[in-house]
Amino acid sequence: MQQRVISAGIIIFRRASDGIKFLILYHGGSYWNFPKGKIESEENSWQTALREVQEETGLKSNEIKFIGNFKTHEKFFYRRGKDKIHKTVILYLAETKQRKIIAASKEHEGYGWFTYAEAKNILSKHPGSVAIINKAYAFLRRKSLQSGSQNTKRASSHIQRRRPSSRPASSFPRSG
Repeated sequence: MQQRVISAGIIIFRRASDGIKFLILYHGGSYWNFPKGKIESEENSWQTALREVQEETGLKSNEIKFIGNFKTHEKFFYRRGKDKIHKTVILYLAETKQRKIIAASKEHEGYGWFTYAEAKNILSKHPGSVAIINKAYAFLRRKSLQSGSQNTKRASSHIQRRRPSSRPASSFPRSG
């Protein structure tokens, strides 16, 4: 049996003195991704994206600023038991000034703020997510070039765990 699932979320970034940093949530193992979740029957994708971001990061709608005209999606198939799931993820782009995130959802073990290169590395096991971060970064660079401000400095990432883990620190995924 084939099912369709539609999710929505937001690629969140902030501007730091050392450049743009993207927020990526840690789900455990080697799985990192953007804040997102399933659209509920009474919601549209934008409403779902806002709800999921607040649930998963603690960021309220007044703490993020949507970047107009950016909306992308990823489509893929996966299996859940004998069922084949066709999933579509709709993603928006938004900026925040908040550095500290409350990874409140039980589905996440932590989060990190990553430079573009680090984000691509962290997401490398999921080509669709890499394509999305590429698209978001290219969009931001075009906007930056249009406004005449560029910042090419690079710095190490900032990773926070939601709760203490019994896993040794050395096994917590980090990027370069």
